[in-house]
Amino acid sequence: MVLESVAIIAAEDTRHSGVLLAQIGAPKKKMVALHDHNENQVGSKIVAALTGGSDVALISDAGTPLLSDPGFDLVRRCWEAGIEVVPIPGPSAVLAALSVCPLPTRQFYFEGFLPAKSGPRKSRLQELLEFPFAVIFFETPHRIESCLSELCGLAPERRLMIGREMTKRHETYRCDTPELLLQFLRSEDQLRGEFVCILQAKPVSVSTDEDVQRTMQILCKELSPTQAARLGAQLCGHNKAELYALAVQFSQKR
Repeated sequence: MVLESVAIIAAEDTRHSGVLLAQIGAPKKKMVALHDHNENQVGSKIVAALTGGSDVALISDAGTPLLSDPGFDLVRRCWEAGIEVVPIPGPSAVLAALSVCPLPTRQFYFEGFLPAKSGPRKSRLQELLEFPFAVIFFETPHRIESCLSELCGLAPERRLMIGREMTKRHETYRCDTPELLLQFLRSEDQLRGEFVCILQAKPVSVSTDEDVQRTMQILCKELSPTQAARLGAQLCGHNKAELYALAVQFSQKR
């Protein structure tokens, strides 16, 4: 095991990582705190240790280093110094959320954390809503309400999947419109923990979207145009009126 064999462990929070090491029975190691506030200073010392022949493991509290977690400056320094950097597959909130997402995610963009202040956050959401692919972003428990409220005004019909407290005791997943997600979080006391959000891509025209066409063809084989349009809107995120017109066309061809 890597954590047992290395000489030094660089961790975002040595207290949390110390608990992890104790739980897996790893021997005590020299641990160095490496976070956003000290990475520049500590990074040079770690590179010096690596150059001197010591192996170092970089870990984060939750998720993967560099993905909205510290570590980029250290990895860049290692490359510049000619030090081999080897990834070890592990927990990834992004990939875990994608693996259970009911929205189309064949193409996606990872945003990281949205701006903390309302004005810049709203402006960025307006830009992300125009992306033709799914957008993944992180949100904190004290900003998720504001974020969803802003989406209610910007794109009330656009669907969003949220994952809360992933891999933990109170793990929760939900996929719906911003308004219904907001109602759920408030009514079920779910406004705690870290959130991974996947925003549905900007819908393309129903006449050119092959996935929508195929979905509606299947639905129309079993349902009336009205029922097919209602269910298709939930699955594809398109306007029910557009889907109804498409459903009528498919029903006439049966």
